[in-house]
Amino acid sequence: MSFKDKTVLVTGSTSGIGLAVATRFASLGADLVINGFGDAAEIEKIRAGLEAAHGVTVVYDGADMSKPAEIAAMVERAIARFGGIDVLVNNAGIQFVSPVEDFPIEKWDAIIAINLSSSFHTIRAALPSMKAKGAGTIINVASAHALIASPFKSAYVAAKHGIAGLTKTVALEVAEDGITVNAICPGYVLTPLVEKQIPDTAKARNMTEEEVIKKVILEAQPTKRFVKPEEVAGIAAFLASPDAASITGAMISVDGGWSAR
Repeated sequence: MSFKDKTVLVTGSTSGIGLAVATRFASLGADLVINGFGDAAEIEKIRAGLEAAHGVTVVYDGADMSKPAEIAAMVERAIARFGGIDVLVNNAGIQFVSPVEDFPIEKWDAIIAINLSSSFHTIRAALPSMKAKGAGTIINVASAHALIASPFKSAYVAAKHGIAGLTKTVALEVAEDGITVNAICPGYVLTPLVEKQIPDTAKARNMTEEEVIKKVILEAQPTKRFVKPEEVAGIAAFLASPDAASITGAMISVDGGWSAR
């Protein structure tokens, strides 16, 4: 499998799943646009490291994924720089855990903006170029929570269910344009996003953090282990390959059996 002369844009790719996805595509020869928050020096180290390790071009774009104008401008810059986007991976996400009656309104708005609306804005901006080429792959990194709810995560679950609906709708719209649109639904991956929610979940459930990991997080996954970011990255690369040309509008579970319950 080779993505030489292809361009991949991965949002939220300075850590966790997004970085694993970007790394996988770079290892397969793709040029990259990475995006996300973090220390500027650390992000440059990641960018330069991917270039040096894989001999590809990697550009960092610091667009704020909660701001539609910045998202559109990022896509425009990527198209201008590389002549198009062959693979769009929507991965940016944040989390907040709280009972719904105490859920801060600003947290709800931020999660919906970044976890759901940002994917609409990137897709909207990227589709005209993909349609002009007659080819493209859109991959939305959703969650097991696109299929199954959990308490105290109202905004996150609502956003991920929304991603499932957005994925299916766009897949139908572009089915005859050579463009596939799918969602990957990982279970718990030990990323900074998950690590940060453990203390909040412990507070909401009146548990210790160790109990949250064992009785809440890993209890949900029959394999009793975290999903690895590299496993999600492997699915993303497959979905962008010719072998997946007839897979569109699908929710691909990578959750250790969670959604089989």
